[in-house]
Amino acid sequence: MPEDATTEFWKNLKPIQNSQKPDALPEVYLPKVATDDDRYYVPFTETVGSRPLWINVKDNSWADILRATSAGLVNRHYHPHEVFAYTISGKWGYLERPWTATAGDFIYEAPGEGHTLVAYESGEPMKTMFIVKGPLIWLDENGDTEGYFDVHDYIAMCREHYDKVGLGSDYVDSLFR
Repeated sequence: MPEDATTEFWKNLKPIQNSQKPDALPEVYLPKVATDDDRYYVPFTETVGSRPLWINVKDNSWADILRATSAGLVNRHYHPHEVFAYTISGKWGYLERPWTATAGDFIYEAPGEGHTLVAYESGEPMKTMFIVKGPLIWLDENGDTEGYFDVHDYIAMCREHYDKVGLGSDYVDSLFR
């Protein structure tokens, strides 16, 4: 149960009994997800890392906090499925687009979009929550396919990192839904 209500109009409301179906998994609750604890960020590059928040193997999708501790670059890539982003701090954008995202900005990426994600120097780390549906297709400078990155690659990368930093590879399993 959450903290006790004091003055809220619903303070005498009772929680639903048996609110979860027998075969349902519990929600993922992770406090303070935009932490600065480096152990949680799986490195993509020297300055950019990803903290997984939720992973769905069946749908090849995940949610994460992408963090750049200074100017950063994520490989050029294409999304065959939609992506959602909410900027928590810092500045970032796509070389191919006319905007720069800052804290509080929301971005919806329609399927079929290729881009080069860059993080700017801004006096604070760039932190953005992404919901990624489907794989990332790595592109070369001409926009031609040169590889892919899917949920299975992400899981393997996370397991290796979490073992290395002492959190244990099974930490990733707790995020599967």
